[in-house]
Amino acid sequence: MSNTFFSQHRLNLIPYPQKVELQTGEFVIPEIMSLDKALPKEETEYFKKKSNLILKFQNSGKPSAHLVYSQLTDSKNSKQNDEFYSLEITSRQISIQSYTKQGYFLALQTLIQLFEEFKESKKIPAMKIEDEPRFAWRGMHLDVCRHFFTVNEVKQYIDYLAMYKLNTFHWHLTDDQGWRIEIKKYPKLTQIGSKRKESMIGAYVDDTYDGKPYGPFFYTQEQIKEVVKYAQERHINVVPEIEMPGHALAALSAYPKLACTKGPFEPATKWGVFDDVFCPKEETFTFLENVLDEVMALFPSPYIHIGGDECPKTRWKECAHCQALIKKYNLKDEHGLQSYFIQRIEKYVNSKGRKIIGWDEILEGGLAPNAAVMSWTGIKGGVEAAKSAHFAVMTPGSYCYFDHYQGDPQTEPNAFGGFTPLDKVYSYHPVPEELNAAQSEYILGVQANLWTEYILDFKQVQYMIFPRLFALSEVGWGTSKPENYKEFENRAVQHFKILDKLNINYAKSIYNISGKVIPDHKGVSYELSTSQNPDGIKFTIDGSNPVSNSATYQDPIPVLKAITIKSAYFENGELKSAVSSQDFSPSKTTGKKIILEHQPGENYAFGGAFTLVDGITGNVKQLGKTWLGFQGKDVVATIDFGQNMPFSEVYFNTLDNKGSWIHLAKSATVSLSDDGKNFKIIKEIGREEIVSAKGKINLKVGNQNSKYIRVKIENAGIIPAGNPGADSKAWLFVDEIGAK
Repeated sequence: MSNTFFSQHRLNLIPYPQKVELQTGEFVIPEIMSLDKALPKEETEYFKKKSNLILKFQNSGKPSAHLVYSQLTDSKNSKQNDEFYSLEITSRQISIQSYTKQGYFLALQTLIQLFEEFKESKKIPAMKIEDEPRFAWRGMHLDVCRHFFTVNEVKQYIDYLAMYKLNTFHWHLTDDQGWRIEIKKYPKLTQIGSKRKESMIGAYVDDTYDGKPYGPFFYTQEQIKEVVKYAQERHINVVPEIEMPGHALAALSAYPKLACTKGPFEPATKWGVFDDVFCPKEETFTFLENVLDEVMALFPSPYIHIGGDECPKTRWKECAHCQALIKKYNLKDEHGLQSYFIQRIEKYVNSKGRKIIGWDEILEGGLAPNAAVMSWTGIKGGVEAAKSAHFAVMTPGSYCYFDHYQGDPQTEPNAFGGFTPLDKVYSYHPVPEELNAAQSEYILGVQANLWTEYILDFKQVQYMIFPRLFALSEVGWGTSKPENYKEFENRAVQHFKILDKLNINYAKSIYNISGKVIPDHKGVSYELSTSQNPDGIKFTIDGSNPVSNSATYQDPIPVLKAITIKSAYFENGELKSAVSSQDFSPSKTTGKKIILEHQPGENYAFGGAFTLVDGITGNVKQLGKTWLGFQGKDVVATIDFGQNMPFSEVYFNTLDNKGSWIHLAKSATVSLSDDGKNFKIIKEIGREEIVSAKGKINLKVGNQNSKYIRVKIENAGIIPAGNPGADSKAWLFVDEIGAK
């Protein structure tokens, strides 16, 4: 194999190794591969099973064996040397070295991928790989509460992690909609809490239910042991999550005395956040300690996840016991009470030789002394934890929530919202820029989360994690290079062959046409792209579906009037992608310069401020690419027409979706200016008018002529009691700000 191999074609390895060195010669894959008898047994059996479609095996003495192993014993200057391995391939032999069986197992994953890549030629180029991960925590999460998955399906999930060198499985076992783990001391948790009378279906805004009982679904303790052992054999740590103090309706349904009110309660049939949470009384702590005793006996994980997220304080504010606790311990408020709750639990878990990890809301009121933070609402929680010498796992929703759309929402199955395509996952770097070198050491790693409100079966699980798991794998390994995304994408496409062989239902969104609105001198144009040959893009502007002889895309398509652009990818006259469709309704603001005083939340910031003047009206059922979301912040948008512009109407849309903490605006004002500095209000409306219009605002402003227009849309503020997310900051969602 010549040097031109590596100059023209990188190996199809995911994650890509830290160091690959080409050597002379090639290893010819034999008909029967001989294995050194001294190879680590369990890991080698795994390798044989995974490779049995390509290879046949026999045992042999070390000198003549095709695959040999030696354990390193000298000290290596690395904090992560348990996962270090070297893999050397010569014309005669494949040799693996590592400090641990875990390192050997990781080397085997690389070797399995090499055999897959070169199975046709039966010749693997001689090389030496030296490799270890950048981050110690490389995780995937699975929510089994909203929808349940069998033991065999969970094992398959763990296999996927092992294939791509992830080492942590975060198992979300309890929530409002279901309690999924057997606790022998409290049998009602599964007798009552593991089933619900029905489930929400379709888009959240439709508020529709299937009318079908769901459950009882849970894992027995024997099944839990089976899964943990299965993961251990693949060198994967299973981190259990027992939610507290919020997301507790399923538990309260079984044991209502643990709540602040009498109930009765039932497991939630709707998605979202609910006011009834664990009450911080001694009976509750006794219950949780007993539950955790059984959990810790089943899971050897150093970390136990205690949730801590999205805990409304409504019941605590109204509870005499809670208020007495706040007074007794001189706590600042209910956030201080949450900190007290978490610290009580942490002290107990620490007494058992374990550590807690929780979602970043556990920072509220002060972080427990030894707690680690899982930073999901953005990077802020991870930054705050690291700066205070606490460990953090980075899992920001905008990059790491795999329940978000990964392609055009119009061509994808119903999802939670957001927009997190493959290239965005690949672009993530887990260490925030504002941390110095010492603080950066507290970033344990990265994890992606799969919440299953809209994921009904395991085929859909597969679809949502693949191919994004490929990107997560390389980000966690520390070899991702966002500037070379196309090279990574080419490797990902090659791995589709592996997924096909395993009958895994993966998303093919990268084959679909991507559309991007770009400003031009007349307003906007629509730029189309594909991961394939761009000459295969066909499009129409009359609303009809493209066919093989439709116009071939060459340059961005001008949007001069209301049109529907449809596009698809063809190869040899055959349709190879979904048909993408985009409606445009341009106005006098379309494509103009826009400045936002406050930036949108990370999860709902796609396209930035320009999204508000791109000529696209948001779809109320798909909170993906076309909306900007602002939590606790007003929208203050200043649009520069470039010259004085006549208009008589100003319009915009806001959303009302209280179950997702999204509330209509409190008020709105329109102001005009000729110099961009001095603005005069010409129109104001209050909440009553906004509610009456159901958020679809069209304001008659009289005949105006101005260079600048400023639209201020006031956030609803703190969510009032009686609503999901009470006492939290409301979200304000806005789409197009137009003028005509």
